[in-house]
Formats: sequence, structure tokens, C-alpha cells
Amino acid sequence: MTGKSILVTGGAGYIGSHVVKLLGERNENVVVLDDLSTGHADAVLHGQLVVGKTGDMDLVEKLINEHKVDTVMHFAAHTIVPESVENPLKYYANNTCSTRNLLQVCQDNAISNFIFSSTAATYGIPAQSEDACHETLPTAPINAYGMSKLMSEAMLQDMSNACALRHVILRYFNVAGSDPDGRIGQSTEKATLLIKVAAEVALGKREQLMVFGTDYPTADGTGVRDYIHVTDLASAHLAALDYLRDGGNSTLMNCGYGHGFSVKEVIDAVNRVHGSPIKVIEKPRRAGDPPSLIAAVDKIQSTLDWRPQYDDLDKIVETSLQWEKTLLQRSHNQ
Repeated sequence: MTGKSILVTGGAGYIGSHVVKLLGERNENVVVLDDLSTGHADAVLHGQLVVGKTGDMDLVEKLINEHKVDTVMHFAAHTIVPESVENPLKYYANNTCSTRNLLQVCQDNAISNFIFSSTAATYGIPAQSEDACHETLPTAPINAYGMSKLMSEAMLQDMSNACALRHVILRYFNVAGSDPDGRIGQSTEKATLLIKVAAEVALGKREQLMVFGTDYPTADGTGVRDYIHVTDLASAHLAALDYLRDGGNSTLMNCGYGHGFSVKEVIDAVNRVHGSPIKVIEKPRRAGDPPSLIAAVDKIQSTLDWRPQYDDLDKIVETSLQWEKTLLQRSHNQ
């Protein structure tokens, strides 16, 4: 830890709040900037929450100077893929243009370290011959969400080449689960993440789970994804911070477990942990869904001091179900 502060944009959101929790637990100085459009103030367990927009250059500069910020962790973004197809300019405005403004302030104020929340959506649909996505694969996003993130990666990389800022880009795969302590979790309204939706069905918040495609060239016909527990993902950000503080060079890495589970395997796990079957409706494939999307993880494991602690599908599901029960209890108490 240093006497400097870390600015976490989007730190009231799902992933950002889990990172803020871990930062606080090791006594880092944290200031969170979030417009609360999808985040929740009560998810910020440490540091100071400032309500505002990442693209507000005057506000960001004020926070950097007031809090002696030397590191920025940038999570603030719109993340719903179907919405990005329907309303692409919303995604380019918030994800790309706001990131450009943030980077300008970072350059003007000599920020040292920048950790960027990116996505496997930058790869698009990998060739079926690829058993895992390596960082060297060509990027070919098929939606505005993936493209908006890829454009932000490019800006960050170009800026790092032009000034002293060093960065780590983490391309997430399928983030799932909730804080094992039960204090925070995935609270996004109308979430589209499979395990979140399945947990909501199990607890009666939704009537049914729709499975899109049962005829993929996979073992059981449903899509296979690399699911990473949100706390493991959060701890990767702290490892990335330590890497940069130790003088590590700018780099880009996948963040996943390196193996996948099919949609049917996830449903089986939810049924098993919940104790009774959820209602499932099978639908045709959705356009743009790859049969399999798994992270190659040799680079992150050789670069960072990071080893996952929750690489267990039942544990991921268990924490998701527990969080949905907490949310139900909270709604009943209101």
C-alpha cells in the first residue's frame, strides 16, 4: 500500500463493488466515482462514494488532485449486449467517449497506473478450431458493446506509448457468483447473465429460464462458457495493481479459469444446489452466440501473482442463490 489513492470508476456496480471491498480490506485509500445508473450506493463498503459521470473531466481532475490519486481502475460502462445492438450510440458515448475523457485527465495529471475492465466480446466469434481464446487471436467484435471496449483498449494502449502511464487490460469472460460473505452481489435490474437469471427463477423472481440453442456442436448441444467467480475476478485486479506497482510493463490478459461449463451443466448445478428443478424453456439459437468461449489463462497465471479460490461451479451457484435470498429478504423488509 502507498499513501496515494485509487480512483475506481463504476465502483458501485457488480464487479467494481467487489474490487472496492477487497481494496478496503487491505486498507487501500479508495475513492469511488459512479453515476448510480446501474450501481447501488449501499454496495460501496469502503472509501468515499462520489456520484457523478466518468466523462466529467472537471470532476475527475478535482478528485485526482483532492485525493492524490495515482491509480485508476476503470469499470464504468454499459454492458448489456442486446441493448448495444439496438442502441449503439449509447454504448459509444458512455463506454468509448467517456473513457477518452477519463484518459485525457489521466494524461494531464500524470496518473501512473491504469487497470481497465474489458471483455471477451472483443474476440467476436472465435473459429471453431480454437479450443480457447488466446490474447493473440484477431479481434472481431460483432456488437457495439465489444467494439466500444476494443476502441477503449486501443486508446489506452496508444496513450501508454505516448506518456508514462502503464496499464493492465483484463478481458473478462463470464462473471458470476457473489461475495461469499453475503454483503454485496449482482443487483442489476433485468440482468441477462445466465447464473443470475437461473438463481432468480429458482427463487420465484422469474417464471422460467430460456435456453437459446440446443443444437450447438458441443457435448450436450448447449453453449459452453468460462464462468469466473466475481471474487476471483476482483482479486485479479489487486494482483494487477501489485504488478504495476512493482514496475510491470503494460499488458493485456484474459481473465477466466481456462475451462468451461455448458448451459445444461449450469442448470444441473442450480437444480442440485437449490434442491429442486427450475422451469426451462428451449428456444432457437440467438444470432452471434458462439458455441464455446473459453479463456486461455497461461498468460495471466504466469504474469500475475493470482490463483483462483472459487473455481467450483456449485460454489458459484451457491453464492448466487444466497445473494438472491438476501435481496428477497431486503425487499420484504422495505
